[in-house]
Amino acid sequence: MTGFQTLLYKEVLRFWKVATQTLTAPIVTAMLYLMIFGHVLEGRVQVYPGVSYTSFLVPGLVMMSVLQNAFANSSSSLIQSKVTGNLVFVLLPPLSHWELYGAYVLAAAIRGLAVGLGVFLVTMIWIGSPSFVAPWWIAIFAILGAGILGTMGMIAGIWAEKFDQLAAFQNFLIVPATFLAGVFYSVHSLPPFWLAVSHANPFFYMIDGFRYGFFGQSDVNPLISFGIVSVFFVVLTGLAIQLLRSGYKLRH
Repeated sequence: MTGFQTLLYKEVLRFWKVATQTLTAPIVTAMLYLMIFGHVLEGRVQVYPGVSYTSFLVPGLVMMSVLQNAFANSSSSLIQSKVTGNLVFVLLPPLSHWELYGAYVLAAAIRGLAVGLGVFLVTMIWIGSPSFVAPWWIAIFAILGAGILGTMGMIAGIWAEKFDQLAAFQNFLIVPATFLAGVFYSVHSLPPFWLAVSHANPFFYMIDGFRYGFFGQSDVNPLISFGIVSVFFVVLTGLAIQLLRSGYKLRH
Protein backbone atom coordinates (compact mmCIF):
# COMPACT_ATOMS: atom_id res chain seq x y z
CA MET A 1 0.00 0.00 0.00
CA THR A 2 3.02 2.31 -0.15
CA GLY A 3 2.07 3.54 -3.59
CA PHE A 4 -1.48 4.27 -2.48
CA GLN A 5 -0.25 6.20 0.55
CA THR A 6 2.22 8.20 -1.53
CA LEU A 7 -0.37 9.12 -4.16
CA LEU A 8 -2.87 10.06 -1.48
CA TYR A 9 -0.27 12.24 0.24
CA LYS A 10 0.56 13.89 -3.09
CA GLU A 11 -3.12 14.64 -3.80
CA VAL A 12 -3.79 16.05 -0.33
CA LEU A 13 -0.60 18.13 -0.41
CA ARG A 14 -1.62 19.42 -3.83
CA PHE A 15 -4.72 21.24 -2.56
CA TRP A 16 -3.23 22.05 0.85
CA LYS A 17 -0.38 24.03 -0.75
CA VAL A 18 -2.93 26.44 -2.23
CA ALA A 19 -5.39 26.42 0.67
CA THR A 20 -6.42 30.02 0.07
CA GLN A 21 -7.85 29.00 -3.29
CA THR A 22 -9.06 25.48 -2.48
CA LEU A 23 -10.34 25.89 1.08
CA THR A 24 -10.77 29.54 2.04
CA ALA A 25 -12.37 30.81 -1.18
CA PRO A 26 -15.24 28.26 -1.19
CA ILE A 27 -16.00 29.07 2.45
CA VAL A 28 -16.21 32.77 1.64
CA THR A 29 -18.50 32.03 -1.32
CA ALA A 30 -20.86 30.00 0.87
CA MET A 31 -20.94 32.81 3.42
CA LEU A 32 -21.97 35.26 0.73
CA TYR A 33 -24.86 32.97 -0.23
CA LEU A 34 -25.90 32.76 3.41
CA MET A 35 -25.74 36.52 3.96
CA ILE A 36 -27.68 37.37 0.81
CA PHE A 37 -30.38 34.69 0.87
CA GLY A 38 -30.68 34.69 4.64
CA HIS A 39 -31.08 38.45 4.78
CA VAL A 40 -33.59 38.65 1.92
CA LEU A 41 -35.75 35.62 2.69
CA GLU A 42 -35.57 35.27 6.48
CA GLY A 43 -39.08 35.72 7.85
CA ARG A 44 -40.61 35.48 4.38
CA VAL A 45 -40.12 31.78 3.69
CA GLN A 46 -41.23 29.01 6.04
CA VAL A 47 -40.04 25.53 5.06
CA TYR A 48 -40.24 23.24 8.09
CA PRO A 49 -42.33 23.99 11.20
CA GLY A 50 -40.17 25.57 13.89
CA VAL A 51 -37.14 25.94 11.60
CA SER A 52 -36.04 29.40 10.46
CA TYR A 53 -35.08 29.85 6.83
CA THR A 54 -31.46 30.66 7.70
CA SER A 55 -31.17 27.47 9.75
CA PHE A 56 -32.74 25.53 6.86
CA LEU A 57 -30.23 27.07 4.46
CA VAL A 58 -27.10 26.10 6.39
CA PRO A 59 -27.11 22.30 5.78
CA GLY A 60 -27.77 22.88 2.08
CA LEU A 61 -24.82 25.25 1.78
CA VAL A 62 -22.57 22.89 3.72
CA MET A 63 -23.47 19.94 1.50
CA MET A 64 -23.23 22.00 -1.67
CA SER A 65 -19.70 23.01 -0.67
CA VAL A 66 -18.76 19.39 0.04
CA LEU A 67 -20.06 18.21 -3.33
CA GLN A 68 -18.61 20.93 -5.53
CA ASN A 69 -15.16 20.87 -3.94
CA ALA A 70 -14.87 17.09 -3.96
CA PHE A 71 -15.62 17.15 -7.69
CA ALA A 72 -13.19 20.00 -8.31
CA ASN A 73 -10.30 18.24 -6.59
CA SER A 74 -10.18 14.96 -8.49
CA SER A 75 -11.21 16.43 -11.84
CA SER A 76 -8.70 19.29 -11.78
CA SER A 77 -5.87 17.02 -10.66
CA LEU A 78 -6.36 14.60 -13.53
CA ILE A 79 -6.85 17.20 -16.25
CA GLN A 80 -3.80 19.17 -15.11
CA SER A 81 -1.70 16.00 -15.12
CA LYS A 82 -2.94 15.11 -18.61
CA VAL A 83 -2.39 18.57 -20.06
CA THR A 84 1.09 19.02 -18.56
CA GLY A 85 2.11 15.46 -19.40
CA ASN A 86 3.12 14.38 -15.90
CA LEU A 87 0.35 11.78 -15.61
CA VAL A 88 2.88 9.23 -16.85
CA PHE A 89 4.59 9.35 -13.45
CA VAL A 90 1.34 8.18 -11.83
CA LEU A 91 0.68 5.46 -14.42
CA LEU A 92 4.20 3.96 -14.48
CA PRO A 93 4.32 2.65 -10.88
CA PRO A 94 2.68 -0.76 -10.28
CA LEU A 95 -0.48 0.70 -8.72
CA SER A 96 -3.70 -1.28 -9.01
CA HIS A 97 -6.87 0.28 -10.35
CA TRP A 98 -8.34 0.30 -6.85
CA GLU A 99 -5.29 2.08 -5.43
CA LEU A 100 -5.53 4.79 -8.10
CA TYR A 101 -9.25 5.14 -7.55
CA GLY A 102 -8.95 5.15 -3.75
CA ALA A 103 -6.19 7.76 -3.61
CA TYR A 104 -7.89 10.26 -5.93
CA VAL A 105 -11.37 9.86 -4.45
CA LEU A 106 -10.23 9.85 -0.82
CA ALA A 107 -8.20 13.03 -1.35
CA ALA A 108 -11.23 14.63 -3.04
CA ALA A 109 -13.44 13.59 -0.13
CA ILE A 110 -10.97 15.04 2.37
CA ARG A 111 -11.02 18.40 0.60
CA GLY A 112 -14.81 18.41 0.26
CA LEU A 113 -15.36 17.49 3.90
CA ALA A 114 -12.77 20.05 5.05
CA VAL A 115 -14.54 22.83 3.15
CA GLY A 116 -17.94 21.66 4.42
CA LEU A 117 -16.69 21.67 8.00
CA GLY A 118 -15.25 25.15 7.52
CA VAL A 119 -18.56 26.43 6.14
CA PHE A 120 -20.44 24.88 9.05
CA LEU A 121 -18.14 26.38 11.69
CA VAL A 122 -18.36 29.86 10.18
CA THR A 123 -22.18 29.68 9.89
CA MET A 124 -22.37 29.17 13.64
CA ILE A 125 -21.66 32.90 13.88
CA TRP A 126 -25.16 33.51 12.44
CA ILE A 127 -27.22 30.67 13.91
CA GLY A 128 -25.28 29.72 17.01
CA SER A 129 -24.71 26.12 18.09
CA PRO A 130 -27.15 23.88 16.19
CA SER A 131 -28.90 20.80 17.51
CA PHE A 132 -28.27 17.48 15.78
CA VAL A 133 -31.28 15.21 15.66
CA ALA A 134 -29.54 12.35 13.84
CA PRO A 135 -25.78 12.98 13.58
CA TRP A 136 -25.16 9.56 12.01
CA TRP A 137 -27.21 10.58 8.97
CA ILE A 138 -25.13 13.76 8.70
CA ALA A 139 -21.92 11.73 8.63
CA ILE A 140 -23.26 9.06 6.27
CA PHE A 141 -24.56 11.46 3.62
CA ALA A 142 -21.55 13.77 3.88
CA ILE A 143 -19.14 10.87 3.30
CA LEU A 144 -21.24 9.31 0.53
CA GLY A 145 -21.74 12.67 -1.17
CA ALA A 146 -18.02 13.47 -1.07
CA GLY A 147 -17.21 10.01 -2.42
CA ILE A 148 -19.75 10.28 -5.23
CA LEU A 149 -18.57 13.68 -6.42
CA GLY A 150 -14.94 12.65 -6.06
CA THR A 151 -15.74 9.69 -8.32
CA MET A 152 -17.63 11.91 -10.78
CA GLY A 153 -14.67 14.27 -10.82
CA MET A 154 -12.38 11.35 -11.63
CA ILE A 155 -14.63 10.23 -14.49
CA ALA A 156 -14.79 13.79 -15.83
CA GLY A 157 -11.02 14.17 -15.55
CA ILE A 158 -10.47 10.91 -17.45
CA TRP A 159 -12.94 11.87 -20.16
CA ALA A 160 -11.85 15.49 -20.66
CA GLU A 161 -8.86 16.26 -22.86
CA LYS A 162 -8.72 20.01 -22.22
CA PHE A 163 -9.87 22.48 -19.62
CA ASP A 164 -12.90 23.78 -21.50
CA GLN A 165 -14.35 20.25 -21.74
CA LEU A 166 -14.01 19.89 -18.00
CA ALA A 167 -15.55 23.33 -17.47
CA ALA A 168 -18.51 22.31 -19.63
CA PHE A 169 -18.98 19.14 -17.56
CA GLN A 170 -19.02 21.19 -14.37
CA ASN A 171 -21.07 24.14 -15.61
CA PHE A 172 -23.74 22.15 -17.45
CA LEU A 173 -24.05 19.14 -15.16
CA ILE A 174 -22.60 19.52 -11.67
CA VAL A 175 -23.62 23.11 -10.90
CA PRO A 176 -27.22 22.85 -12.21
CA ALA A 177 -27.73 19.49 -10.49
CA THR A 178 -26.50 20.99 -7.21
CA PHE A 179 -28.62 24.14 -7.39
CA LEU A 180 -31.73 22.17 -8.40
CA ALA A 181 -31.34 19.77 -5.47
CA GLY A 182 -33.12 21.85 -2.85
CA VAL A 183 -30.18 23.80 -1.43
CA PHE A 184 -32.19 27.02 -1.16
CA TYR A 185 -35.75 25.68 -0.98
CA SER A 186 -37.93 22.66 -0.30
CA VAL A 187 -38.70 20.81 -3.52
CA HIS A 188 -42.33 20.44 -2.43
CA SER A 189 -42.76 24.14 -3.18
CA LEU A 190 -42.06 23.49 -6.87
CA PRO A 191 -44.61 22.97 -9.67
CA PRO A 192 -45.29 19.30 -10.56
CA PHE A 193 -42.89 19.20 -13.52
CA TRP A 194 -39.91 20.56 -11.61
CA LEU A 195 -40.80 18.42 -8.60
CA ALA A 196 -40.50 15.36 -10.83
CA VAL A 197 -37.20 16.64 -12.20
CA SER A 198 -35.88 17.12 -8.66
CA HIS A 199 -36.87 13.57 -7.70
CA ALA A 200 -34.86 12.30 -10.69
CA ASN A 201 -31.80 14.21 -9.45
CA PRO A 202 -29.56 12.09 -7.17
CA PHE A 203 -28.03 15.25 -5.72
CA PHE A 204 -31.41 16.02 -4.17
CA TYR A 205 -31.31 12.83 -2.09
CA MET A 206 -27.80 13.62 -0.84
CA ILE A 207 -28.81 17.07 0.38
CA ASP A 208 -32.22 16.04 1.68
CA GLY A 209 -30.80 13.14 3.69
CA PHE A 210 -28.01 15.33 5.04
CA ARG A 211 -30.52 17.98 6.12
CA TYR A 212 -32.61 15.34 7.91
CA GLY A 213 -29.73 14.78 10.32
CA PHE A 214 -30.08 18.38 11.53
CA PHE A 215 -33.84 18.78 11.86
CA GLY A 216 -35.36 15.30 11.77
CA GLN A 217 -37.49 16.57 8.88
CA SER A 218 -37.02 16.02 5.17
CA ASP A 219 -38.89 15.86 1.88
CA VAL A 220 -38.11 12.14 1.45
CA ASN A 221 -37.62 9.31 3.95
CA PRO A 222 -33.86 9.20 4.71
CA LEU A 223 -33.80 5.43 4.21
CA ILE A 224 -35.01 5.91 0.64
CA SER A 225 -32.42 8.65 0.10
CA PHE A 226 -29.70 6.41 1.51
CA GLY A 227 -30.67 3.56 -0.81
CA ILE A 228 -30.68 5.75 -3.92
CA VAL A 229 -27.41 7.46 -3.03
CA SER A 230 -25.71 4.13 -2.23
CA VAL A 231 -26.75 2.60 -5.57
CA PHE A 232 -25.56 5.72 -7.39
CA PHE A 233 -22.19 5.46 -5.65
CA VAL A 234 -21.76 1.78 -6.55
CA VAL A 235 -22.64 2.41 -10.20
CA LEU A 236 -20.22 5.33 -10.51
CA THR A 237 -17.47 3.38 -8.76
CA GLY A 238 -17.91 0.50 -11.19
CA LEU A 239 -17.71 2.90 -14.14
CA ALA A 240 -14.58 4.61 -12.80
CA ILE A 241 -12.82 1.30 -12.17
CA GLN A 242 -13.69 0.11 -15.66
CA LEU A 243 -12.26 3.30 -17.18
CA LEU A 244 -9.05 2.87 -15.20
CA ARG A 245 -8.78 -0.81 -16.12
CA SER A 246 -9.26 -0.11 -19.82
CA GLY A 247 -6.85 2.82 -19.87
CA TYR A 248 -9.46 4.97 -21.59
CA LYS A 249 -7.85 8.32 -22.49
CA LEU A 250 -5.09 7.60 -19.99
CA ARG A 251 -2.86 4.89 -21.44
CA HIS A 252 -4.23 5.03 -24.99
